[in-house]
Amino acid sequence: QVHLVESGGGLVQAGGSLRLSCAASGSVFSINAMGWYRQAPGKQRELVARITSASSTNYADSVKGRFTISRDNAKNTVYLQMNSLKPEDTAVYYCNAIGGNVYYWGQGTQLTVSS
Repeated sequence: QVHLVESGGGLVQAGGSLRLSCAASGSVFSINAMGWYRQAPGKQRELVARITSASSTNYADSVKGRFTISRDNAKNTVYLQMNSLKPEDTAVYYCNAIGGNVYYWGQGTQLTVSS
C-alpha cells in the first residue's frame, strides 16, 4: 500500500504561481511513476503531469510551458510548480502514484484561480 498526502493548494490570482507537494509513504519501493491529475466541476478527471522513476516527464497540452513536475527521491515527494495560472486551472488536484498495476490516490487539494 502507498499513502499519498498532498499540500499546497489555495486561492491565487490569475498570473500567479503556486507549488503543490505530494509526500508518499508505505510501499514506496513499488512506485513506478507519480503524477498529478485534476478535476474541475462537471468535468472528468484529467492527467496534468507525470514523472517516472527514470525522471521522464509528460504534460497535458494545456499546461505545457507553465507547469513543471519534479521529484525528490530522498523525501519520496513529488512537486508541481504552477506558473502563469489561469482561471481554467481551477480544480481539485489529486496526487497519483502507480505501483505495478495499482493506482493510488491522494485526498485532493483545491486550487482556485481568480480572474
